[in-house]
Formats: sequence, structure tokens, C-alpha cells
Amino acid sequence: FQWSSPPEAIERFKSQEIWFPPPQYYELCRLCNFSSLHELHKFSSDRALEGCECWMPVMLTASDGLIQLLPGDELYPEDPDYTGEKKITMSTDKKVEDLMKEGSVFHRVVIKNINNLAVYVNIQAKYKHVNPLMMNSDCSDYNSRL
Repeated sequence: FQWSSPPEAIERFKSQEIWFPPPQYYELCRLCNFSSLHELHKFSSDRALEGCECWMPVMLTASDGLIQLLPGDELYPEDPDYTGEKKITMSTDKKVEDLMKEGSVFHRVVIKNINNLAVYVNIQAKYKHVNPLMMNSDCSDYNSRL
């Protein structure tokens, strides 16, 4: 195994050389905001006392893919199933593309297949955090030296 910067890891993911689950993909996209380790360290130090929140992604099954909804997304349920006891399933006959066209408030990971993920976020991050760069796993539009 070799060290990879966040953009390099995403490239390796796209080429199916490595795989990681959507939460790790999301965080790699977040790390792409920083062009150097020094910049990341400064950001981390500056916001260390701001707090954090626990998230529970909610899966929405569309006719041609999956969407992991995160808090703040307009489709995120008011009362998510944090324990799995309610066995709530969200599904629609609509296509992912239609759901994206109809929506306006996004905090989600779109999953077309195991190696095709896209992060969409247009809400304000809480606790002075940064949102991930909105990038699709099938394009390369980032500049990081981490």
C-alpha cells in the first residue's frame, strides 16, 4: 500500500484500483479543500473547540441508483432511524437525475454503482467546518498537495 493524497486516492478509486465506502469518499472530498498539510492543520486547530455532530445517513433507493441523504438535505427525514429498529425504507420510482433536477437543498452522496459516487452539498456546514468539494468520481477537478 502506498501513501496517496486525497485527489490521488479519488483517482485510484475511479480507476477501481482501491475502494472505500461513501463516508470515506465524502471525507476525502472534504480534504480536497486543503492544498497542504499545513493548511489542514491550521484549519483543524482553529475549529477544534467548535464542536461536531453525529450523522446518520438515510438511504433513498431511486429507480437507477441510491442516494445517501445527510442532515440538512431537503429529503432527509425529520425523525431518522438511528437504531435500525424502525426498519424505515425510503424509495421512489423516480430516477436520480430527476430527483436532482427537482431539488434545491442538497447534502447527499449519489451512488450510481460501487465505483461511481458523487457528493452534492449546498448547505452551510455547521461548527465552522468545510463542506466537501462537490466532485463526481468520474471527473478530476481538484488541486491538493496533502
